[in-house]
Amino acid sequence: MLRFVSEKLVSAILTLFGASLLAFLVLRAVPTNPARLIAGPFATDEVIAQVEATLGLDKPLPRQYLDYILHFLKGDWGFSYSAGQPVLDQILARLPASVELALYAFAFAFAGAVLLAVLATFSGSRWPDRALRAAAFVFMGVPPFWVALIFLILFFEQLGWFPGPVGRGPVPPTEWTGFYTLDFLLAGDLAGFWEALRHLALPAVTLALGSLGYLIRLLRANLLDTAHEPFVTVLHAKGVGRLAIAFGHVLPNAFLPTLTAGGLILAQLLGGSVLVERIFTWPGVGGLVIDGILRQDYAVVQAFILLSAFIYIAVGVLVDILYGVVDPRVRRS
Repeated sequence: MLRFVSEKLVSAILTLFGASLLAFLVLRAVPTNPARLIAGPFATDEVIAQVEATLGLDKPLPRQYLDYILHFLKGDWGFSYSAGQPVLDQILARLPASVELALYAFAFAFAGAVLLAVLATFSGSRWPDRALRAAAFVFMGVPPFWVALIFLILFFEQLGWFPGPVGRGPVPPTEWTGFYTLDFLLAGDLAGFWEALRHLALPAVTLALGSLGYLIRLLRANLLDTAHEPFVTVLHAKGVGRLAIAFGHVLPNAFLPTLTAGGLILAQLLGGSVLVERIFTWPGVGGLVIDGILRQDYAVVQAFILLSAFIYIAVGVLVDILYGVVDPRVRRS
């Protein structure tokens, strides 16, 4: 098991190195000069040269890349001249909002997919299965921004059940974790927890629907394949109940592909959902990146690319390790 984990960690480090190199080269290939943007349109060539020297843009590309990696590892992720503060401070201020939203969306999509797929597959009737397949196709095909607008029109404008696009809602009395729902619980404020949950509901469900449809289709296909295995016939012959077979025997054997897909979906959600965050005025990392692109603040964009790559790699390594924990065949191989 130790060798298995070590190999995954080495692979992750190499992948992160490739992602950092790609991000560095792509942004350097953009024809815009960051020094001219910082100095302003009326700056002289001497002033632009001074800014380039300050930023290290006058050095050879290999030296620039080495400095970029060393500074990144030390926690210096660059300086955002459009916001007037370090990039790391900006990301750390907005990251809890994005992570909280992503975790709630993932929990809804993953738990909902498991429950609905198992119940529909083993219900003994074709109609629940057909309805679930139709819903999964709809969830996968509808753009999230369109769902967000429909939810706001229906549940905010018409029914008034949930808050509108006003962000995260009231701030907890003390921000221990940055997750509003958890901080309200730690403070013993159930009313505040419920209000934070209401603000999370629409954006989280909006993000989760597409992933929910994909996971339902994937898990349903694996459940059907596993349900025809000989051991399932033996369990039926022994008189084991339908739901006991479904949740206790078929689901664990059909779960590994869904675990992989779930890891990728979680990494995607943690990487930021720009349009949904913008529509609901959610103060997450997605809005920060959009502002960085519009203002041509390349330090923000570069840091976000590397952070997203790290999240994908970290979640991928975690899923690989969970594979070895869940399935003994992976450990032996």
